[in-house]
Amino acid sequence: MEKIFKGRVVVPGEVTLPALVTHGGLNTLASFKDCKEGKNICTDQNNPDLYGKNTVGVALCLPQTIGSTTGGMVLFNSAVINCNPGALLFSKPIDSLAAAGAILASVWTPNNIPTIDNLGDEFLDYVKDNMTIEILNDGTVKVID
Repeated sequence: MEKIFKGRVVVPGEVTLPALVTHGGLNTLASFKDCKEGKNICTDQNNPDLYGKNTVGVALCLPQTIGSTTGGMVLFNSAVINCNPGALLFSKPIDSLAAAGAILASVWTPNNIPTIDNLGDEFLDYVKDNMTIEILNDGTVKVID
């Protein structure tokens, strides 16, 4: 079964990845504190959906980011050292810091992070961990059960 959602493109890209879902805001500084080459186990104990899970190479499905003003640079740095999510899919509008980090990663690193926002609450209610996510350049997000 497949369900299609349409959002606004922040960073284009076409990828197919497994979903990793959080219903709480992503604190990038707390979540990427132990980011190492090719691996990042989420260290944010305040996010039970992600805590202890590897966030590298997944379609990270979230409502929004929260926390420090360093968030954009933390996201960019994760791409510099190859421990970034494969995509960011926001149910709500993206904040300027997360957008800046994703855009900088696409421009200054080989690790493009396709980023789509405004996918809606229905998207976050529907998608579950490990569902297959296909992202298209036009902001189409297919969730395959």
